[in-house]
Amino acid sequence: MSSRIFTIPNILSFIRLALVPVFLVLIIAGEDGYALLVLVVSSVTDFLDGVIARRFRQISRLGQLLDPAADRLFIFAALIGLAVRDVIPWWLLVVIVGRDFMLLVIGIVLANYGFGPLPVHHLGKAATFCLFYALPILMIGQAFPDAAWLTSPIGWAFALWGAFLYWWAGVIYLTEAVRLTRIPRGELAVESDTLGRQGS
Repeated sequence: MSSRIFTIPNILSFIRLALVPVFLVLIIAGEDGYALLVLVVSSVTDFLDGVIARRFRQISRLGQLLDPAADRLFIFAALIGLAVRDVIPWWLLVVIVGRDFMLLVIGIVLANYGFGPLPVHHLGKAATFCLFYALPILMIGQAFPDAAWLTSPIGWAFALWGAFLYWWAGVIYLTEAVRLTRIPRGELAVESDTLGRQGS
């Protein structure tokens, strides 16, 4: 795995990150059509950076951090923008951000015990998938009101399932973190090595 910074996939990821504030401003301004266009561009660059990284062996540690970070930031931007406009309730934003704050605290605690990040659980991936599609679907209903009768129930179904799965995965991460912190000191090195292989 490469430690290079300025690879084509990483540059595409930097472009995605730079689009996040543009995306947020467009949503708050009610320019949902343009916001969706930015999201499409972001999705294309996300697809391309993965293909290029695998095809030309440009997978890097930085890229593995930037890619999920960009996904999270786009979700947060959509949540904030739609909450500001009262399209979604603020409690949904609190639920999503609260879970990620919990994971941040868990990560800090585990680092103090010598552990790296917990392996990503499939429920966490499913939750991110639901949220990543729920918010654009709700935005389509804002951009094209005639389609809201269809997009609104579908978008809310994805959003509520995503929030539920997000916290279900969060409870699993919390349970695993508690288990790890209770391991006797003599067994920590073995467990840390096993966890590292699972997450790689």
